[in-house]
Amino acid sequence: MKKYFGIFCALVLCLLLFTGCEKVSTGEYKEGTYFGTYEDTYGGSNAVATAVVYVDSTGMIKSVFLDTTYTKDEVLTTKKTLGDDYGMKSHSEAGKEWYEQVNLLEAKVVENQGISFIELDEDGKTDAVAGVTMKINALYKALENALEQAK
Repeated sequence: MKKYFGIFCALVLCLLLFTGCEKVSTGEYKEGTYFGTYEDTYGGSNAVATAVVYVDSTGMIKSVFLDTTYTKDEVLTTKKTLGDDYGMKSHSEAGKEWYEQVNLLEAKVVENQGISFIELDEDGKTDAVAGVTMKINALYKALENALEQAK
């Protein structure tokens, strides 16, 4: 019997050593979906930047959705809805359309679990996200509002 107990203990030890223990990360936010907005008057017209942040049960940011609602040609729309028709690509230093730059920003917020890595210059731009060359101060404030609720 002692022989089998010794083999059992050795097997358990081997399993622990070879499989390891996975460290479970926990974030600093409360589970839920949070919404933030910020009204901006960029370019002489009113626009509303919107942020939707999903935090899972471990407190980690799992997804971020950003968009801006504004009136174009007397029709209320969003910049993401317009896609390539928004027309930023030809004017962008990075050669990217608005939604492409926002997708990069969204991914970076998830990767960094927040916005503390972002520093805005006096023009409302940041160099903290490669490929994002547009003004993001309204999106930043909408994100800030959503994340404040999640704390």
